[in-house]
Amino acid sequence: MSSKKVIWLKISGICGILIPIVAFTGIFLAVASYPQFSWTGNALSDLGVVEGVTAVLLNFSLVIGGILALISASGFFIFLRDDVLGRIGVFMFVLAALALIAIGIFPENVKPTHFYASEALFIISHISMFFMGTTFLRAGKMKLGLFTFLLAIVSLVAWIIQFSTRFVLGVAIPETISSISISTWIIVLCYTMLKEISHSRK
Repeated sequence: MSSKKVIWLKISGICGILIPIVAFTGIFLAVASYPQFSWTGNALSDLGVVEGVTAVLLNFSLVIGGILALISASGFFIFLRDDVLGRIGVFMFVLAALALIAIGIFPENVKPTHFYASEALFIISHISMFFMGTTFLRAGKMKLGLFTFLLAIVSLVAWIIQFSTRFVLGVAIPETISSISISTWIIVLCYTMLKEISHSRK
């Protein structure tokens, strides 16, 4: 692998690790700036239409997080270039990143664009995880593959419970559980990629 590709893989890996840091910092600062927000009664997107700093914090962090995800996806494509399922998984990841950007650009009051972007983010993210998880299993990376499937299942179960039992009025809790699951997977994937690059250079 050329030195330029190695450098880019490192940059994309670091960007991937920064995604949840940027996104969750913006989300929790937005929550802190709006005391009326209810974890059981609201959606996180409700913060994106609150006048003032609240909307800026949420929407800006989502857009930046999506841009970082696009950069990290370029590294994933190099990392998984030898497997067609992996390339499909990365393509789905790119679409999810674009959906995240769209959520920030088109807040909740921009209908139906925001709704479609929000649905696309979570649906496509899970599709990406299943494709990449299968790729890891096929490559003999059993721990990473099973970990990917486990987090995808945790994320899906949160939504299944919400839609089947309606245990809370809003969707902020399942959104957060799902986002944490996906973010954890991204961090582990980027760490694994950076670790393999480091070992391959020795």
